[in-house]
Amino acid sequence: MNILIMGAKGQLGREMTDCFARGYSALGTPDILKESNVLCLADIDEVDVGDLDALRLFLENQEIDVIFNCAAYTNVDGCETNTETAFRANALGARNLAIVAREKGAKLVHVSTDYVFAGDGDRPYAEWDLPAPISAYGKSKLLGEQYIREQTERYFIVRTSWLYGKYGKNFVKTILRVAKERGACRVVADQRGNPTNAADLAHHLLKLATTEEYGVYHGTGNGECSWFDFAARIVSLAGIDATVSPCTTAEYPTPTKRPAYSALDHLALRATVGDEFRHWEDALAAFFAENGTELD
Repeated sequence: MNILIMGAKGQLGREMTDCFARGYSALGTPDILKESNVLCLADIDEVDVGDLDALRLFLENQEIDVIFNCAAYTNVDGCETNTETAFRANALGARNLAIVAREKGAKLVHVSTDYVFAGDGDRPYAEWDLPAPISAYGKSKLLGEQYIREQTERYFIVRTSWLYGKYGKNFVKTILRVAKERGACRVVADQRGNPTNAADLAHHLLKLATTEEYGVYHGTGNGECSWFDFAARIVSLAGIDATVSPCTTAEYPTPTKRPAYSALDHLALRATVGDEFRHWEDALAAFFAENGTELD
């Protein structure tokens, strides 16, 4: 099987690249990991996913069976001021990959976000709930989803949230750094969602790609918490002598309006390939057991 990973230098892209290098994923060995040829692209460094002609030319002589789109502009605050960059990466890039996937007869596995929802509910969002993004990031990602639906039928759109892993910047690494340097951190306690281990997400993306169960999925760590709960658990598991204090969103303003409640339900996974996501606390404990707390 011929695989293309877009965004291969990002947090999730590197995790998936590791899966192919090892021949297994954190939760098992999906069939796709057996005897696959993998092409890894870092997006803008090698080809601009926002340029359809350049993308077509670069992949002209490549046989591709599955495209994993891990490329995105995920700087949520940056999207508010760099809206064209957000649109080009998150919406136009998704459209172009969907077109290429259709032309090559390939499946497209695309990663989206909980930010497509308004976050004003009080129960986990199901796949059929209507999106209503309140930020430029969420709007650009939703438009990417819509473009994919228009351009190809063989797609898996997988919405995730609060992603962390051993690569790149993420909340876990930030809390570890702040707690070690300052001995204290204040974290918002009135925003709730699902922390997600990148290894768990990678496993489910790989598993879906071996099927014909096309559609929209939610894939996050099981169980929900606040950012404050998440931070407190990080500090506790890391054994750092630091104080974690709660605050409100109003006390910690940012340029972006964020969903207050964006937990996601995994109905589509349960109904098709199965939900193997670990509870977020178990996945976090496993992350530290595997990687330690001295993360770059």
